[in-house]
Amino acid sequence: MHRVVALVRPVQSTFELGCGAEVFGTPRDGVPQHYEFDVCTEHPGPVPTTAGYAMHVPSGLSALDNADTVLIPGWLPVETPLSPKVRRALLAAHERGARLVTICSGVFALARTGLLSGRSATTHWARAEQLQREFPDIRVEPDVLYVDHGDVATSAGAGAGIDLCLHLVRRDHGAAHAALVARHMVMPTHREGGQVQYAPPTVPSDALDGLLEWASARLGTSLSVDDLAAYLRVSPRTLARRFAEQLGTSPGAWLLSRRVAEARRLLEETELPVDAVAARVGLASAVNLRRRFHAQVGTTPGAYRRAFRTP
Repeated sequence: MHRVVALVRPVQSTFELGCGAEVFGTPRDGVPQHYEFDVCTEHPGPVPTTAGYAMHVPSGLSALDNADTVLIPGWLPVETPLSPKVRRALLAAHERGARLVTICSGVFALARTGLLSGRSATTHWARAEQLQREFPDIRVEPDVLYVDHGDVATSAGAGAGIDLCLHLVRRDHGAAHAALVARHMVMPTHREGGQVQYAPPTVPSDALDGLLEWASARLGTSLSVDDLAAYLRVSPRTLARRFAEQLGTSPGAWLLSRRVAEARRLLEETELPVDAVAARVGLASAVNLRRRFHAQVGTTPGAYRRAFRTP
């Protein structure tokens, strides 16, 4: 049996812990049980949770000594440092070959061990910038649902913890077994696209002397970079420099991102066909919209509408 041990701390998220427990620790009729699931904490006893109750955790850090997978189901507040005992326990588990897995904010704990240095990782889209800022030696991938290096793995927001756990089951015991577990959970074995589709589109700011608001109101026209430059009465080269300095991107990339953001809104809030959405946002054709949309959002307009359409 593959032993999975979740390391919890106060105040523990019940949902993120539940992701691991559902995939690795729940017996199901007709599904072979390949995992044992346990929970431990630095100070055994009652552990407060985000649900308002305390759970009793009798096992201390010694439970990690024989874990095959160590799960860190969240780490809040994310600024909380690792105690020397927790850091030593995690490093010792990794040293003897245990797999270290995080869900959502749990990546902040793993990052403090140094095991992610020089590697890619992910977390919830709302905390991606903070993770990159605090740990510049980590290559943060804000769009993906999870990143698996074999010995360490990280997931995006809390729900993506299920995606990662099912992925690990698939890697450990094959696609058929993972599909069987997912079917009992009434879950897809793999979700299409990354987490960028769940992040709200960026709202234009008042930077660049009103240009962004002016351009956002004219997305349905054949707006070009030259048009943006003409609005500010500067050259395209000067415009590019100002975009780089103030927004960290190019005029063309910003314009495309706004067109895709508006397409997302229309797909969510209207029943317009895809070709009409493409025309409304200045992308001319459904083919062009699908190509640009998939490149930025990681899924198709049709799949996005099915997932996020407002009744």
